[in-house]
Amino acid sequence: MKVLLVGNYVNDGQESMQKFAEFMEQGLSKAGHEVRLVRPPSIVGQLRSSGQGIGKWLGYADKFGLFPPLLRTAAKLVDVVHICDHGNSFYARHLKSIPKVITCHDLLAVRCARGEFPQNRISWTGRKLQTLIVKGLSQAQHVACASNATRSDVLRITGIREQRVSRVYNSLNYPYSRMEQSEAKSRLRRLSVDPAQPFLLHVGGNQWYKNRLGVLRIFSLLRAMTTGRNLKLVMVGKPWTTEMRHVVAENGLTDVTAEMTAIPDEDLRALYSTAALMLFPSFQEGFGWPIVEAQACGCPVATSARSPMDEVGGDAAIYIDPDSPASAAATLEHALGNLPNIRESSVRNAARFRSGMIEEYLSLYEKVCNGKAAERRSGEVSSDSARVH
Repeated sequence: MKVLLVGNYVNDGQESMQKFAEFMEQGLSKAGHEVRLVRPPSIVGQLRSSGQGIGKWLGYADKFGLFPPLLRTAAKLVDVVHICDHGNSFYARHLKSIPKVITCHDLLAVRCARGEFPQNRISWTGRKLQTLIVKGLSQAQHVACASNATRSDVLRITGIREQRVSRVYNSLNYPYSRMEQSEAKSRLRRLSVDPAQPFLLHVGGNQWYKNRLGVLRIFSLLRAMTTGRNLKLVMVGKPWTTEMRHVVAENGLTDVTAEMTAIPDEDLRALYSTAALMLFPSFQEGFGWPIVEAQACGCPVATSARSPMDEVGGDAAIYIDPDSPASAAATLEHALGNLPNIRESSVRNAARFRSGMIEEYLSLYEKVCNGKAAERRSGEVSSDSARVH
C-alpha cells in the first residue's frame, strides 16, 4: 500500500506530534508498505522562528500558502493520505478524491474556542482556525481518536456518524522499559540529580491543561508532611514560566526542585526508572503519553481521576483531584508507602500500549480505500444507467 503521511510544521515545536508521525513512518515501512512523510516547508517562517506574533503569521504563509500545492502533487500517486494531527485537518479540502484518515489526539483547542474552558480564551483568529479544523475532520473518510474520551468529543462536536469515528490507542513511540539501576544512576549524576535522594517526576509542557502550577503546589504541601519531607521534584519539559518561578521562590522550593528541558529519551528513561513516583495532575488530556511511558519503566503514576487519564492509567495508577492540591498531597502521602506493589502493576498496564497501533491503522486504510472504490463503482453504474435511459 502507498501511504502519504502529513506531519506538522517543524517551527511549531510540537515534539509529541513529530514523534507520532515519525513512529507511523517507521512502523509502516517496517510492515513493508511504501510510505512518505511530508510536512509544510519552513521557508517564509525561517525569517522568524518563534511561533508567536510575526513568526506565527509567517508560519501561516508556509502552511496555508506554500504547502497545499506540494501536498496535492505528493498525493497524486498514493492509495491513502493520513493526516497525523487533527490540527492539520484543514488540508483535507485539498485532497477531495483521495481516501483520507485523520488522527484526532484531542479537541481541547476546539472546546476552548467554543467557550467550554473560559479560563483559556482563544483569539478571533484562533476561533476561525478551530472552525476550519472541525470542518476538515468532517471531510475525512475516517477519524481515528487517541482515546474513548476524545472519540466522545468528536462525536458530540462534529456530528460525524459513529461508523466513521473509531478509537485507536497510541503505542509507545519509544521503547521505554526499566533501565538497569547502575546505568540509570550514572545518567542521573550527569543530570545533577542525586540518586540517593528520592524524587517525584513530572513530564509535560506549559499548556494550561498540564497544571504545572498544581504540580508545584502539591509538591510543596507534600514536603510539609512526614513522608514527603525528603523528596525532591524534577520537572521535565518546557522552560518554567515566570509564574512557576514565583511559586518555587515563594514556597522555598528552589533547592529541592530541578528544571530540565530537551533531554534525550534515554535520560528520560533513566528518570522514569528511578523516580519514586511520576506526578501528572492534568486538568485535561487527549491521551497522556507520559502516563504510559512512566509505567513501562515501572514508575508509579499519580494522575487525575478523570477521563482519559483513568482510561490510560487503568487500575495501576493512583488517582487524585487536580483541582485540590491539599487532597492530592494527602493521597500521595498515603500512597508513598505502597509503591513496590504499584510498580509491578504499572508495567503490566503499560503492556497494553506496546503494539497494535500500526495494524489498526492499516485496517483503517484498507477500509477507506475499499469505501472509495465502492463509491466510484456506484458512480460509474449510475452514469451508465443514466446514459441507457
